[in-house]
Amino acid sequence: MNSSLPVRLATWALALVIGAFYGLAGTIGHAYSLAGIPVGLLVAVIGSAALLVAVRLLTGDRWSTLATGMGMMATTLVFSGEGPGGSVVVPQTEVSLVWTFAVPLIVAVVVAWPHLPSFDEPATRDA
Repeated sequence: MNSSLPVRLATWALALVIGAFYGLAGTIGHAYSLAGIPVGLLVAVIGSAALLVAVRLLTGDRWSTLATGMGMMATTLVFSGEGPGGSVVVPQTEVSLVWTFAVPLIVAVVVAWPHLPSFDEPATRDA
């Protein structure tokens, strides 16, 4: 499917904003734990991975997926640092380190995943 350049740019911008929203939600919510189980981290990782896979499958475009991942990584980076007043949203704990490294790893895997032919595409065979 070929789209015009303005449509593609708008899609990438929207994907970036949605990724930033998910990244912010995951960055704030990943620290929640219940009885010592990092439930927030599990929900954040699964939700982020599901969003990236959905964008990749629905658009069929690596660039949209990358824009979504860049939004996630940017908000994780911005909110992981110390604020201007000295407040810290994400304290440096083991769970926070897992979240910080899980986001780019998930983005890399989903973006680099090979294209699989769908049922609509005829399979090409070398004779």
